[in-house]
Amino acid sequence: MKKLVALLLAVLMLSVSFAALAEVPEGYPEINEAMIQAEPKTITIYDYWSGDGARVAEPNDEQQAQYDYRDWIEATYNVKIEQKQGGDWGTCAQEMIDFYGAADGSYRAYIIEPGKVGSLVASGYAASWGDYDFSNEKWNQATIAAWSKNGEAYGVSTGATEPRGCLYFNKRVLEEAGIDWNTIYDMQAEGTWTWDVFEGMLKQITKDVDNDGVNDIWGMLGSGDDMYVLSVFSNKGSFFDFDENGKLYPSMNSQETIDALTWAKSLMDNYFYKQPADGNWDYYKAAWKQGFCGFYVYQTYGGFNDNSEMADMEDEWGCVAWPVPKPVSEGYDYIHVMSENTTLIPNVYTAEEVQMIAFFIDLWTNPTPGYDDEFAWIGNKYNFTDERAVDETYAMLREADHARDNKVVLLGTQNDVLGSSLLWGIAGGDPAALIEAGMPAWQALCDTYNAK
Repeated sequence: MKKLVALLLAVLMLSVSFAALAEVPEGYPEINEAMIQAEPKTITIYDYWSGDGARVAEPNDEQQAQYDYRDWIEATYNVKIEQKQGGDWGTCAQEMIDFYGAADGSYRAYIIEPGKVGSLVASGYAASWGDYDFSNEKWNQATIAAWSKNGEAYGVSTGATEPRGCLYFNKRVLEEAGIDWNTIYDMQAEGTWTWDVFEGMLKQITKDVDNDGVNDIWGMLGSGDDMYVLSVFSNKGSFFDFDENGKLYPSMNSQETIDALTWAKSLMDNYFYKQPADGNWDYYKAAWKQGFCGFYVYQTYGGFNDNSEMADMEDEWGCVAWPVPKPVSEGYDYIHVMSENTTLIPNVYTAEEVQMIAFFIDLWTNPTPGYDDEFAWIGNKYNFTDERAVDETYAMLREADHARDNKVVLLGTQNDVLGSSLLWGIAGGDPAALIEAGMPAWQALCDTYNAK
């Protein structure tokens, strides 16, 4: 009798799979019969921004098409997939650590902010994705490479790398200083948007209008950390790197890094509107919108995203990449330093369970069938700024060869590893001296990493 029941169940599952194969809508992925679950399963993807993950009440056509596709996944494979918030930017890693220590049998993945991924991978909290097939062009190969060990991926992301650090400019302030801001775009396109040209503009903008000994118009402001890091990588420097034996080591004592930090310090000393005595650390966000600075070094999400910090800015702005030390024709390139939200699977599952979770993450993150628009990334960015900022700057920085990998994240957050020991002391200190003093501690961090 038991054999008969088992045979009937097998026939039933086979008929279900054949029926499903016959009903695959156009543009949907082929069905992997081996992943059809005999018992219903729930896979939850926890991020740090989605709230309860509820669907919108009145979806547009594309949203409805996405819902239809995801409903098909669930019905076809006998699963429930959901993405919702499991913590915030500061706690998402701890949420995963807590689950690792008290796994309850549920199937999960976590999308972690990039500064905390390294410690999770290095400490064994993240599972290897094994021999999962990442040949589909949707997978971000830079992320996979960054979080791979011994040829196995531990963290993944999809889509083109999101541009990060950039250089905004206030069109009115530049025009009042006698600068045609269109020429900045032209130079970027020609590869001649360089450190020297930029510094010349900063000199031209910075002014004491009323002759009281205090500048009224400043060349720039923004995130000093972004300025230092962009300068280093644009000069082909780095903070940490791997040697020929695959060992991580502190590389910030290279001449390229020291020269870049020294130049960036000179900008800070001469043209940078600094934090007021009574100002918060992020004083620059409000100050930039007041319209007395020419340039603003910050992240792209500050201007290009919906509900961004610059959404209520009265002055019109443009955006270019951080300048290069020498023309592109001499071997330099416009860059940003990648910082990708990364999907990790907790290291509490069998290899088979990891493959199952990975498979459904793969399906979940597919572009919506029928809406695989190569220009979907543009969204409503034209509402925020001019076309050249979108079509030339943002589009360029999305290309993989313009992204640089700051390996500091293998050791922890940038603030923890480089903050007080280097970046926050440059304004009042000597970069070379700070680096010399910090080398023993950074080497110790690398030694610990290499021993794992």
